[in-house]
Amino acid sequence: MSDKTIDSLIVEALNNIRSDRKIAKEFLNEIANQIAGDAEQNKYLSPVAAKHIETMQRSNEQLVKIINLKQKGSTGTVELNQKEKDELFDMIQGDIK
Repeated sequence: MSDKTIDSLIVEALNNIRSDRKIAKEFLNEIANQIAGDAEQNKYLSPVAAKHIETMQRSNEQLVKIINLKQKGSTGTVELNQKEKDELFDMIQGDIK
């Protein structure tokens, strides 16, 4: 895979991460407003909020993995072990939980 292709995939992944984080943040703000208006909603909306926080955390983890891959590439050859290959494939497929 050429560097140009890798760079374009990294840019796409970063754009997706930023978009997902923006949507999750907006949703969390809406949940917070609903809980502030009706405290009874807390028991229903808190689990939903927790899932969105997990989503933002996963996007941070994906960003760190992308940075690590890029750093490996800048130091010379890029060699991924099987676990790293599997994680990258899962990340691209959106299957990381």
